[in-house]
Amino acid sequence: MTKKKAYSFQLFLLVLPFIVLVLLFCYYPLYGWLYAFYDYKPPKTLAQSAFVGFKWFSSLVSTDVKVKQLIQVLKNTFAMSGLTLGTSWLPMLFAVFLNEIRGVKFRKFVQTVTTLPNFVSWVMVYSIAFSLFNSTGMMNSLLMKMGVISQPILFLQSSSHVWFTQWLWLTWKNLGWAAIMYIAAISSIDDELIQAAKVDGATRMQVIWHITIPSLLPTYFVLLVLNVANFLNNGMEQYYVFQNAFNKDYIQVLDLYVYNMAMGSGGYSVSVAISMLKSLVSLVLLFIVNRASKSIRGESIL
Repeated sequence: MTKKKAYSFQLFLLVLPFIVLVLLFCYYPLYGWLYAFYDYKPPKTLAQSAFVGFKWFSSLVSTDVKVKQLIQVLKNTFAMSGLTLGTSWLPMLFAVFLNEIRGVKFRKFVQTVTTLPNFVSWVMVYSIAFSLFNSTGMMNSLLMKMGVISQPILFLQSSSHVWFTQWLWLTWKNLGWAAIMYIAAISSIDDELIQAAKVDGATRMQVIWHITIPSLLPTYFVLLVLNVANFLNNGMEQYYVFQNAFNKDYIQVLDLYVYNMAMGSGGYSVSVAISMLKSLVSLVLLFIVNRASKSIRGESIL
């Protein structure tokens, strides 16, 4: 074995554990797609269940009630994912302004404070929201003592502005963490380029607009492509803990709809069918956006 082949084999061994993890946790679970083609009811095994073909796929649009419910779920999913995607530039802007803070200690303090919420579970986030905004919480108590309101406002039970409030909680939780990649990209910008611009009389805003932001755009577009590919995958945990009988129609996204259908009504096969369609649509979106990126920027991620 030549030295080059030996070195390549060593590199392969380094990535082999990660390949195994991807196979185990990303590809092996695809075996579960078989449940979408069977009439599966626990405690029966898959072998004991009757094969029904595409019955569960067609049942999703079999009645007007199911169609309306599915349309509302898709509307919620597209609205919340659209808000997140439309404001995906906020972490980049936050990283730019964070980099402009001259005080090193204060900058690290701000970065730490804004990153910590990412490590807080959604159950804890809801506990904070409940303490602040329930009918006897701090916000209602403060407003009533000030005489602004006479009756408590049902912030968490209201179905109004659910999409916007959920986006606010998600942004508060993820903004600092999402900015880390942009902060790393800023540190790789050639300092001589910035110094040359300052010598030519460029102001701080001009340096940001003409050097910093253009240097971050490649990173932004790669992350944007990945976010578009995951457009239908906006998670379940956040919406699961914030859902209640009053806002369920507007907070139930596709992932939560699948969970409620499987755990609530026992429709395991139907929920797998929806998840399967969602994965296929996400895969198609990935290739479409990758193609668009290659046509517009001349670069692709695949």
